[in-house]
Amino acid sequence: MPESVLDRFLRYVRVDTQSREGADTYPSTPGQLVLLNALVDELRALGLADAAIDQHGYVMATIPATTTKVGVPTIGFIAHVDTSPEMSGAGVRPIVHRAYDGRDLVLPDAPGVVLREAEAPYLAECHGHDIVTASGTTLLGADNKAGVAEIVTAAAYLLAHPEIAHGPIRIAFTPDEEVGRGTEHFDVARFGALCAYTMDGGCRGELEWESFSADGCTVIFRGANTHPGYAQGRMVNAIKLAARFVDRLPWDTLSPETTGGRDGFVHPYVVQGGVDEARVRFILRDFDTPALARRAALLRGLAEGVVAEVPGASASMEIVEQYRNMREVLDRHPLVVERAREAMLRLGITPRERPIRGGTDGSRLSFMGLPTPNLFAGEQQFHSRLEWVSVQDMEMAVALIVETAATWERHA
Repeated sequence: MPESVLDRFLRYVRVDTQSREGADTYPSTPGQLVLLNALVDELRALGLADAAIDQHGYVMATIPATTTKVGVPTIGFIAHVDTSPEMSGAGVRPIVHRAYDGRDLVLPDAPGVVLREAEAPYLAECHGHDIVTASGTTLLGADNKAGVAEIVTAAAYLLAHPEIAHGPIRIAFTPDEEVGRGTEHFDVARFGALCAYTMDGGCRGELEWESFSADGCTVIFRGANTHPGYAQGRMVNAIKLAARFVDRLPWDTLSPETTGGRDGFVHPYVVQGGVDEARVRFILRDFDTPALARRAALLRGLAEGVVAEVPGASASMEIVEQYRNMREVLDRHPLVVERAREAMLRLGITPRERPIRGGTDGSRLSFMGLPTPNLFAGEQQFHSRLEWVSVQDMEMAVALIVETAATWERHA
């Protein structure tokens, strides 16, 4: 009997693939290579003879075309194997809760951790589904091992059903997406596809083709340190400069906790340093790319105002581009989105199209020359102990991969 998407998923989540920020290796952790190498073996065992892993850990393979038509484009499907550094991924013990009926799901290894429909509204759409959680002490890893399992299962299904006409399909599994390095060494030319789809979304029907544009920003305050017993008139405390600066940020707007929809924000998420130097790290986000410069100007003005009040103080700012709104590319390639939308409708799925208040590897890949919207994989409440996924949503994502490939062939 063919291995199901659930069976694969349960195997994959037991491998600790947590990525690590600041690592000087690529991938950032050896556990990712354990799963990536295993995926190469699995794909070859299915019959994908060209499955291979490169020196950076990227796994790529080809599902050969079955169509008799000439000129059917090559499309791709991509997922990442790493899990978030925000929550442990070691020793994941997945639990399948059969035939969910609205009950609270108590995670047994941490009885105070309870998945409740009132706090996870999408559960109300999943009555009768089989829900997979972890046991309460780790994340589950549905982000993005659900996508990995769906792509491998779709590959197995297509290989077993050559009567389904489709063009060449490229698949890829990548490391280090969760630490912002998932496309750092991705070879778009080697991948060789007209377009691709990341299987890294949430609710059934999600079709995401617009994302935040994003910059990283570090504001650096410099003071003067000396022995505190003899510091009068000499010490300038950079920690206090940073604290004064943070306190002047808008409290009722321009923050993650006060914005939604299409509103952008500035978000301080790390403060580090000492008396001599203190750094405040931000993420800047907006759907309108030029607005990022205005966000940076706001921070620069606040920092300059703080140091102007304190003799001997100084400040500087560093900006790093992170990713850009994928819509800027996908608007020039409307068929990439339209084919996925049509495939969903053919499967009876109502598309849920809304901007991502974040980014995906698809954001970067689109600007690297590979238009790549994001499709649902079923993952929910990712990066937390309450992460979960519906088995039926994963099965539908497998069907969507198959139908999307068939839809491209149908229109060729």
